Amino acid sequence: MEKACSGVVSCADILAVAARDSVVTLGGPTWTVMLGRRDSGTANRTAANTNIPAPTANLANLTSKFGAQGLSKREMVVLSGGHTIGKARCTSFRDHIYNDSNIDTAYAKSLQAKCPRSGGDNRLSPLDYQTPTKFENNYYKNLVARKGLLHSDQELFNGVSTDSLVTKYSKNLKLFENDFAAAMIKMGNIMPLTGSQGQIRKNCRKRN
Repeated sequence: MEKACSGVVSCADILAVAARDSVVTLGGPTWTVMLGRRDSGTANRTAANTNIPAPTANLANLTSKFGAQGLSKREMVVLSGGHTIGKARCTSFRDHIYNDSNIDTAYAKSLQAKCPRSGGDNRLSPLDYQTPTKFENNYYKNLVARKGLLHSDQELFNGVSTDSLVTKYSKNLKLFENDFAAAMIKMGNIMPLTGSQGQIRKNCRKRN
């Protein structure tokens, strides 16, 4: 893109469009991506890790982290549905499969065969064990069956206030798709750099 149209299209916009197109390619909904973002001139791993919920987060922490970005509890639950695709490292779900009680026993044992108590940190398991390369609502069906891969996933259906939302999305694919698309548009508009702010990176791996 930089070669074809130098200094015009940002890495941030490319990522936003790629996220939408990836969802569509895997059978999910589409939405209009607002363009015109610019790239940051800085990067802060500590800040990113502080603002992004950890896989060990409880519901209160999840709600707080999403709320700090202006996202509602409903938007938190529907955006978590993005975990219908992708994989996680053993180190991210080890505590959940060995120490938590809110997980299906057979499912936990199947994961323990791949993820030992020590070692194998980088071994991967799908976030949605049923259809890991298809974008639909099996993620929520898994939570209802106590088969969420991450502790933070299963926290959404654990005798708590978000149980009803998880149940709704597990039964109504269209509702999930519509709410997910709307939430992605809202999330994509959280404090973007525009106008003369930031820069258009020539190399997405580093600032100019």
